[in-house]
Formats: sequence, C-alpha cells, structure tokens
Amino acid sequence: MRIAVTIIIASIVLSRSLVAQELSNRPLNVIDWIDQQPSSQTPIPLYSEPDVADSGSVPEVSVGALNTNTPRRIGLAPSSVTGLPDTLWSSSDGLLLTKQIKAIPNLQLPALQSLYYTLLIAEASPPSIGAETFDLIRVDELMTLGALDSAMTLMEQIGPTTSTAHFKRYFDMALLAGTDTTACTILVDKPQLSPSKSHEIYCKARIGKWEDAVLLLGTGKALGLVPVTMANALERFLDPDLFESEPALSMPTKPDPLSFRLYQAIGTPIPARVWPLIYANADLADTAGWKAQVEAAERLARVGSMAENRLLGLYTLGEPAASGGVWDRIEAIQRFEVAINSGSSASVATTLPDAWEAMQRAQLAVQFANLFSSSLSQMILSGRTADIAFQVLSLSELYETAAHLFPTRAIQNPVVAAIAKGNPPKSLTAIGIKRAILDGFRDAQPDQKILEIAASGALGSALLDTVHMTDSGGKGDLAQLTTGLATLRALGLEDVARRTALQILLLEVQ
Repeated sequence: MRIAVTIIIASIVLSRSLVAQELSNRPLNVIDWIDQQPSSQTPIPLYSEPDVADSGSVPEVSVGALNTNTPRRIGLAPSSVTGLPDTLWSSSDGLLLTKQIKAIPNLQLPALQSLYYTLLIAEASPPSIGAETFDLIRVDELMTLGALDSAMTLMEQIGPTTSTAHFKRYFDMALLAGTDTTACTILVDKPQLSPSKSHEIYCKARIGKWEDAVLLLGTGKALGLVPVTMANALERFLDPDLFESEPALSMPTKPDPLSFRLYQAIGTPIPARVWPLIYANADLADTAGWKAQVEAAERLARVGSMAENRLLGLYTLGEPAASGGVWDRIEAIQRFEVAINSGSSASVATTLPDAWEAMQRAQLAVQFANLFSSSLSQMILSGRTADIAFQVLSLSELYETAAHLFPTRAIQNPVVAAIAKGNPPKSLTAIGIKRAILDGFRDAQPDQKILEIAASGALGSALLDTVHMTDSGGKGDLAQLTTGLATLRALGLEDVARRTALQILLLEVQ
C-alpha cells in the first residue's frame, strides 16, 4: 500500500498499487480523467505557405535569456506507475496545496498513509501558481515521514543551490545520509548558500582545512555567530585530544542535523529514537548495532517509509542476542518464517499466534499481512490459526479472498466479509463505527464540495481533502468516516476505501 526511483520507493508504490487498481473499479465517475481515452482520429491541420521568401533581407532577431523560473515537473513516480493523471496538480494553486499538506495530521491507517505518500512523490504537471512553495512542502513532509531517500531525490530535482533555504534542507539531509562531503564541497564553492557560520566551520574541517576551521571558530565565537552549545561540539570535533578527560557534553535541547552529526563524530552519539523520525535513517547504517537498525526500520515501516521486505531482512539478519522487547519480536518472526517456508501447517499453527501478537503490539500488523498473506492463503488451517489467517488476509491485498478461503470466519465476521466484497447487503445491520462504515458503502452521499473540486480538474487538492476527512473519521468522527469512505469511492479509489475500512475494523484505530 524518482527519476531514478530507489528500491524503497518502488516497493512502497508498486506493492500497494495505490491508485492504478482503483481505476478498474470505475464506480461513480465524477471526474473526466477516469473516462477519457486519447483519440487517434484527430485531423492534422494543414497550413498554406508560400514556396519562396518575398526578399533576401535578414530579419531582426531579438536575443534574451531563457526564463528559468518556469515551473518544472518534480516527482519520483510518473503517471504510468501511480495511475494518477498528469493534471493532478496543474489546475490547483500551489499555495493552497501547501496549506492542505500542512493541515494533514499524523495518519495512522496504512491505506491512507500509502495514498498520501503516493501524492507526495507523484510526478505530474506543476501548479501554475506557487509551484516552488508546493515542491518544498513536499520535501518537508517527506522528511517528517522519515523518507530520507525520497526527500533528497526530490530536492536534487528542484535544485539544492536555488537558494539558502533550498540548500539548508539539502545539507540537513546530506548530514543524516552521510553524504555531507558533497554538500560541503558545494558550500565551499558557494559560501553565500551557507546556512550558518557553524556549517562553514564544519565544512572547512571536512575538506581538510583544519587551520581555517579553527580560525573561523575563534572569530565566530568572538562575534557571537556560533551558539555556545554548537561551539563546544565544534571544538571537540576539531581537537578531540584537548577534551579527552572532560565530561561528555549534554544533549542539545533542539533537534539539529549538524549537532547530531557532530555528537556522533566526537564519540557521544545522540540516540536517534528520541529525536524526530527522519533521524532514524542514521541507525540504518551498517555501523549501527542490529537492535538499533531493527528499531529504526520499525519506526519507518509504521508510517510507510520502509518497505516490508527490507524490514523482514533486518528481522532475519542474525540470532537474537538477548530476550525481551524487540528481541522477542525478532525471534517470533524468525520462527514463523521458518515454519511458513517449510509448508507445514502444524509448524505454522505453533508459531503464527506469537508472531501475530508481537506484530500487533508493535503496530505492524498490516506490514506482517503484506509479507505473509500469500503464503498463508495456500495452506489448510483450522482453529485459532484459521482465525488469525482470516484477519491477516483481510488486512492484505488479498482481502477479497479471505471469505472464500475461510467461510466460517466470514460468517462470524459479517461486516468484515461484506466490506471486503464492497457490496454490503441491506439486511446487514450494525451499530457505532461498524454502521458508519457500512453506510459509506451503501447510499451515503460523498462530499459534494470535494467532488466539485475534482470535477474542475484539481484532483490532487480533492484527494488531500479526502485523506484528511477520512482520517478524522477513523479517529472517531463517524459522520466524517461515512462521508470520507463514500468520497473515496466516488473518486474511483474503491480499493483504498475498502482497505481503510477493513483496517479500522480489524486494527481498532480510533
């Protein structure tokens, strides 16, 4: 659920099939792009021109610089991958889109996370107004989600040297990605882009000009251009021997990529888990411990910024070194993977409950379902194992097969089975959140204002509003939930609507 798309992006976008699957359902076609087909019969206009020029004189030719401010197509996944039209953003105001993205809350449902992530990386024609502001907020939001590779690739497309603000973002990402030597080379060549005097000092040292760095630090301290906390870290970075017997520095109160990198370099690394999600990427490096790598991968996977297969690869990297916490989860997943690969129903029955419970506690149930639903669908299971398998399949891309493979469980969970099919019967009744969900798949009206926005050509804006509305519904606003699900379906996103509803029912995310 890039120009050079990385493995993580391809895995997230392609495995979820966020929107491409929806187009085949074709429910309530309220927007032109669902039905439009290119015409091969368009006549080619013919123009009549004279065969010779009227004279041999050379016409005047005006010369001027090309307009470099024209908005450019920025994105990592083209329409052929996302299924979204090329006009996704072009009819919208980039400043309004920026406000909409800033208003998106912390999404908890993987189906909505996946749709939102695809919107952020989609390559399409840019807004005619405020395109640069819109592109920058996409970068910022990807950083908030911890999607470092995606954010960095977008920034490289936009142009990291466009302004100091652009370069500051690029430098921050380079520090966390471990590619700051390249960023420092740019800074030394173009010092006017420097985010701060501290960055200049750091870069002088990174390129080997230690004496210049020391001189700059002294001047910066004297003029008050380098904060005291940063100056202390830079001093230890430039001459660690002078502080060998000194106590460790206290951790900065405000997260900052340069401080994070400096503290790591002077031997007092800041635990990435206590800082925003983007810092988790630093713990994915081979130099980090296995436990730190797994915990970082889990944090990123929860918000859709880490492919499930990469998470599984880290789970199975070695033998658990201890017990409790993440080690118990690693052991449970390893035992279950061996069992599922053996094809033994008895072994699966023994190991599935522990693995499922561990991943539920870690809020990674959907990721587990995406990894193992296909294998579970091919096994003959019963009892408690079948109960779990029905839930796993219902949370995966194979949700439509769950009722067929486990008919008894479908009878026991009629709302789940009905939503998976997408056509709950009128005779099926429920209360509370189940009723709100059922109504969203019956005769509830979608949000007319959002449909009007989509019909005007501003599909991206309409989808952002729908994501926000449906997320609010999943957190307890039942009226919003019903309308949000109905609107997703009206916009052609049947698969997203069903998976969102199933996740609310089975994960109890409210």
